[in-house]
Amino acid sequence: MLRFWKGSPIGEGSVGVFPGAFNPPTVGHEAIAASARAQFGLEQVMFLVPEVFPHKSYEGATFEDRIAMLCAATGPERAYSVASSDEGLFINIARQVRERYGNGVEICLICGRDAAERIVGWDYGDGTPLGDQLKEFRLLVASREGEYAPPAEYASRIQRVELASSFDEVSSTSVREAAAQGSVWHRWVSGPVAAEIDRRGLYQADE
Repeated sequence: MLRFWKGSPIGEGSVGVFPGAFNPPTVGHEAIAASARAQFGLEQVMFLVPEVFPHKSYEGATFEDRIAMLCAATGPERAYSVASSDEGLFINIARQVRERYGNGVEICLICGRDAAERIVGWDYGDGTPLGDQLKEFRLLVASREGEYAPPAEYASRIQRVELASSFDEVSSTSVREAAAQGSVWHRWVSGPVAAEIDRRGLYQADE
């Protein structure tokens, strides 16, 4: 099930669905969303927190914490929405979005280079082959810590999101580690997210 915590479905145009752990959301995540929106003319970017993860466990900030931080990060901007899904694989998320948005909206999935490599190299077994999945959505890949070059047969459906190399050092892991060590971490998140982290006492070192 797709649940909205901020915003609602659009009726036409393109939506960029940006799934992630967002533990926490960083200025890098925000830059990827803004770049994808500008570069591909997206009417809306949906930050989506899966309620289950196919590649990692749910640790650190709670689900509620992550939703609150994303709502803080996106503020009053109507072009951004925040949602959650009980699915973890991109194809299943895309189908949930299609069910809510209808056939008049183009679906794009947004991810980083590392996620794109996993998606292309994933063993889908008896599931939907990647080539068939890409008929249902476009994949927009942020050029973070190197550019991603898709296999030739998928090049028309996997496209690059331009991102300044200055964001390569920004990661959720860096924020968590710095906070736990009592080091400076605020520069890696927006002001509203930093305030939410402080208010909720997240990522602090154990006393």
